[in-house]
Amino acid sequence: MTGIEITAIVLGPVVAIAGVVSGRAALRRSRRRAWMAMRLDEDARRQVAEDFPLFARLPDMVRDELEGLMHVFMEEKNFEACGGLEEVSGHMQRVIAAQACLLLVNRKHDFYRNLRSILLYPSAYKARGEHGDEDVRLGESWHSGSVVLAWDSVVSGGRNEEDGHHVTLHEFAHQLDQVDGAADGVPELSTVGCYREWASVFSSAFERFQTKLEKGKRTVIDPYGATNPAEFFAVLTETFYEKPRQLKEHYPKVYDQLRRYYRVDPLEWLEDREQKI
Repeated sequence: MTGIEITAIVLGPVVAIAGVVSGRAALRRSRRRAWMAMRLDEDARRQVAEDFPLFARLPDMVRDELEGLMHVFMEEKNFEACGGLEEVSGHMQRVIAAQACLLLVNRKHDFYRNLRSILLYPSAYKARGEHGDEDVRLGESWHSGSVVLAWDSVVSGGRNEEDGHHVTLHEFAHQLDQVDGAADGVPELSTVGCYREWASVFSSAFERFQTKLEKGKRTVIDPYGATNPAEFFAVLTETFYEKPRQLKEHYPKVYDQLRRYYRVDPLEWLEDREQKI
């Protein structure tokens, strides 16, 4: 047997597998392009806006992209009803997809590549922590590819736009943080310089935030953010979208980092709304 024949025998299966993988990737890209071109009808758009008013205030180009992202999300992710919830309706899926995919608009991403399923409870649920203690939760994000949400908290967080509490934004910020396998408050960034700047700004802000809490001072950031850097990033994401003016005033460098990372400026949306009133 010649060297060429041996090489053909060895490389043949490898080439075949590579071809299958390449074909699947091309099919996925094609499907995603088709889904990204899809839009909600007016009735569905109105219903989403009822439970997520920010959706109706987005600039047309942003909302168009978001609706495409929603269709990809709903096609690729599995929704599971839990805790007595009979089903995850189409409306529930659309609201969750709109909130989750808002974090992807304008950004380079891979559609929450580690996420496979969204487990939805009707309301707050009980779960055991790592030490076996049981507590009541509104949501959580798992490294293993799942996000857990309480539907009534999804709705209340979406409808109340200015309280800084939004369980969906919080848990999906964790998903972005966990993409590299570590929940450390540092999502994937583009350059080494970006990582250095992020670390400098966020570590300084985290220390300042903890000091304020220790002194009993009020802060625009929810105290839960002091738990650890991962929770700090998730809580800041909620604050960024719901209290942009206050966050920019008190933590301008943090606001700028989040604006550059998410590639949107929620303060512009807020100012547009105020001008129309």
